Amino acid sequence: MEKNALSAGVKPIGGLFNTTEIKILVCYILSSVNDAVPGQMLANVLHYEGIANCFEVNAAIDELYRGGQLKLVNEQEDTYVITEKGRDVSETLKTSLPFTVKDRAYTAAIKMVSRFKNAKNCDIEIKKENNKTYAVCSLNDNGNTFMSIKLQVTDEEQALLIKEKFISNPTKIYSDIINILTD
Repeated sequence: MEKNALSAGVKPIGGLFNTTEIKILVCYILSSVNDAVPGQMLANVLHYEGIANCFEVNAAIDELYRGGQLKLVNEQEDTYVITEKGRDVSETLKTSLPFTVKDRAYTAAIKMVSRFKNAKNCDIEIKKENNKTYAVCSLNDNGNTFMSIKLQVTDEEQALLIKEKFISNPTKIYSDIINILTD
């Protein structure tokens, strides 16, 4: 296939350089994930993985939206779902993409969607009080806080690290704390 997509940041082997292939991959991911996917985050993840240029992914998402293959679910969150028309594209053309590309993209997308959902249920604040830095991590369910932890940390860098770890798996942290406190 002819290379007609921007290649900056794309791995020479295992990357997509064709606009049509990028569109197929986007349809495949949204069909496989079967959940609302943040468009800009997907573009960034595929770029970070070296699969496709982020500008090309954003353009593909826009074209698929305008073509009726994707539906915008939440404009503020920039989330999309696949339509039946898009699902048909995915089913018909998914075999035209290399398995390794689909597998890497799917794995990265699943992690991204999980992190996106976790971030929506977490509140993390970095506070300065009496010349001390604190990370305040809260876990919410339907707008109700059911766990909040305030940790004194050495500096803002450590607070940011705690924030990242907390968002990556808040349920595990909650379960571990409950287990420690009830053993």
